[in-house]
Amino acid sequence: MNKILVVLVLVWNLGFTQEIAVVKYSGGGDWYANPTSLPNLAKFCNQNINTKINTKIATVAVGSSEIFSYPYVHMTGHGNVVLSANDVINLRNYLLSGGFLHIDDNYGMNEYIRKEIQKIFPDNPLTEIPANHILFQEPFNFPGGLPKIHEHDNQKPQAFGVFIDGRIVLLFTYETDLGDGWEDPEVHNNPQNVRDKALKMGANILNYAFQF
Repeated sequence: MNKILVVLVLVWNLGFTQEIAVVKYSGGGDWYANPTSLPNLAKFCNQNINTKINTKIATVAVGSSEIFSYPYVHMTGHGNVVLSANDVINLRNYLLSGGFLHIDDNYGMNEYIRKEIQKIFPDNPLTEIPANHILFQEPFNFPGGLPKIHEHDNQKPQAFGVFIDGRIVLLFTYETDLGDGWEDPEVHNNPQNVRDKALKMGANILNYAFQF
């Protein structure tokens, strides 16, 4: 896809409609995990931060040109992720053209996805995002940085980013499992205050993706 066209497509989405999508990838990992999470996050954002996100969430293949129609795409799962050479080039072009990829480790994804991220940006390594970054300040304030939603290995929740010209283009959230907190209440039986933290952090991420 022509790079100018890519930029225009993304600007069109940012200005007139807000569409988000789940990324389908190869490798055997369950890319389809947490099916209610993004619709719930979209609904929360529409009700609380004045977005107009389509709550019917699309699915887009990581190597498809269709990915350029979405300013924000979400990747999750518990296991292996394998990106082909075409996938790597496509994702790099998408992110360099203004797109935003949020990868949320649903427990077990970390060891696989880091190797794939390195293929996309070999010269721009993942960097831990400090708690004072704007990502944790608007529209909801998280002075301690990324909130903990699920215990898993009882490790510190961490947010890592790939920065291009000062902008986060790829966000990797680890040891938090935000997507579980976005799911319908009965799926994980999280207390309401935990779900609220997850949804508010998700709203911050979408706000950042749409504005920067």
